[in-house]
Amino acid sequence: MLVHLDGDRATRLQGDPNHPITQGFLCAKVTRYLDREYHPDRLLYPQKRVGAKGEGRFERISWDDAIGEVASRLSAIAARHGSESILPYSYGGSLGMLNGSGMDRRFFHRLGASRLDRTICASTGSAALQLTLGARTGTEPEQFASSRCIIAWGANILATNVHLWPFIVEARRNGAKLYVIDPLRTKTASLADRHLAIHPGSDAALALGMMHILFRDGLEDRPFLEAHCLGWEAAQEKARSYTPDHVARLTGIPTDAIEEIARDYATRRPSVIRMNYGIQRSERGGVAAHAVSLLPAVIGSWKEVGGGLQLSTSGAFAFNRDALERPDLQWKSALGRQARLRNMSEIGKELQASHESPVHAMVVYNSNPVAIAPNSNLVRAGFAREDLFTVVLEQFLTDTARYADILLPATTFLEHTDLYFAYGHYYLQMARPALPAPGECKSNVEVFRLLALAMGFQDDCFQDSEDDMMRQTLDSKHPALRGITLEELDARKSIRLGISDHGAPYLPHAAGDFGTPSGKCEFHADRLSYRPPRESRHGDGDLREAYPLELISAKVEAGMNSTFGHRDEFDAGCGWLSIHPDDAEERDIVDGDSVDLFNARGSLQLLARRSTVVKPGLVAVSAVRWGARATDGNSINVLTSDTLNDLGGGPSLFSCLVQVRRRPDSDFRSHVAAD
Repeated sequence: MLVHLDGDRATRLQGDPNHPITQGFLCAKVTRYLDREYHPDRLLYPQKRVGAKGEGRFERISWDDAIGEVASRLSAIAARHGSESILPYSYGGSLGMLNGSGMDRRFFHRLGASRLDRTICASTGSAALQLTLGARTGTEPEQFASSRCIIAWGANILATNVHLWPFIVEARRNGAKLYVIDPLRTKTASLADRHLAIHPGSDAALALGMMHILFRDGLEDRPFLEAHCLGWEAAQEKARSYTPDHVARLTGIPTDAIEEIARDYATRRPSVIRMNYGIQRSERGGVAAHAVSLLPAVIGSWKEVGGGLQLSTSGAFAFNRDALERPDLQWKSALGRQARLRNMSEIGKELQASHESPVHAMVVYNSNPVAIAPNSNLVRAGFAREDLFTVVLEQFLTDTARYADILLPATTFLEHTDLYFAYGHYYLQMARPALPAPGECKSNVEVFRLLALAMGFQDDCFQDSEDDMMRQTLDSKHPALRGITLEELDARKSIRLGISDHGAPYLPHAAGDFGTPSGKCEFHADRLSYRPPRESRHGDGDLREAYPLELISAKVEAGMNSTFGHRDEFDAGCGWLSIHPDDAEERDIVDGDSVDLFNARGSLQLLARRSTVVKPGLVAVSAVRWGARATDGNSINVLTSDTLNDLGGGPSLFSCLVQVRRRPDSDFRSHVAAD
């Protein structure tokens, strides 16, 4: 991206016209990032809590006092309760290597703090790719332009992957057909040739139904299966029972649509699947992602330019993470061993004082767990503990920042040096600061460097500059990174990985070359079965009777999880419940009514919108609002479950049953046009 400047002030952000992916434009979120950069509510100085936890009252202190108090408190907590009672909590608030998983990891490894199992987003899909392909790699976005059948599976491309869209548009101009598989009629779904409105969490059944048809009609690529796949015969047998009629009952998709998508997928070649993380966020998300990722091998589409599948490309960025993160430092800590691993999706449970190994200190950065973690009433109760010392590095007073004992102002990505990998393309990028940091904001690298020195850690790695860290990270033996230097990145900013000779199309599995133990695409037939999630329309009967509606809390075009919760228009957009007219009629709900959305975990107040974006039995709310901005102080994750799914320890956010009722105070009814 390009930053247009007037002196030291940015005036406009733009996609780099010379970059093959951004092509001169940005997504709706980042186009307006300067609103965030220069927002009057931006945190500029270190602060110390003076009010009750969650109240959000602080007083300004100096950086010396802030670092000194954090170091002193962490040292005392480690001495009294053990270093594993200290837990870092971070995720994708910074996707830079240095500020996302660099000096912070070194600090916590040396301290001997508990490790965080970062599962909230991608762990299940990543585990499925590793199970099937042995690598988190896939089809280049540029190759989608050559495709003739494109399946967007759990992928609202126009909202969450907009830079893929021009390649899809080019493919469709050349006759490609676009299918969208999504419970919601998203903007992407409304532009598809056919939208398959699947029941939430039933994706494995549809994938097995497609596999059934492919084998039934002799549409499989037998030579590819025999040469490069393991266990496919057992999978073929397992798929026999997933007839189109049976799958239609499980998924809510008409039989003719199941037949059509399977036939087109096999015969309109090349065909490609853009699978996104929507399908993994159910109790059976792991088997779903595994089943979908097998389909390219069944028809041999890995051999074709414009074929295959993309979920993530991050596995091709084979950095020297040991040099960057220094896990060896754990053996120099008081523990002298690898520290306890705690799942971030279960943070509410981990923060209970009665836990077998309680957490006594949290350092939160690049994340907002009070808003984004499931079962957030339990999460808030944990953060409200008076005996929990909490440090938050932030840019705004988020829901989590309100619970901080020490609040530290963080830089944005426009204000610090960092190295950036991608999970949707194959270009490595490096950026220097384009703007000066306002007030007394510091980068994560600088903060954790200062904390390490204050804690008395004498290891040389805590003296490393950002350039030192980038050189260490690039010092990898992987061929994709061979020859890429810091000096070259400084000069060019963005470089394609060495994944194919002379920039030729990247076909990672055209000749097999799978990274699995067998070296083949592995069909784990023992996992290939569909069982409805407990919280679904075909799940637990007692739950369905009490809470008969399924809830999807999907991402929206103008936001990314809770990152832009400070924007009024984003907050307002998260205050609406989309409900099908039939379900609304049954509950005497009209547009603009104030309603309660609730289940056994919690409730929140919303405004109702009758809409065919959802089908009967399904409701939708945009995510993720800051609870502090809501009338009742709640946001969508008071309803979601912290039950882990079946692979990778990920959350089952989209397996969520609820009920809706019109609030008694809806005496007046304002008309709001339905979608």
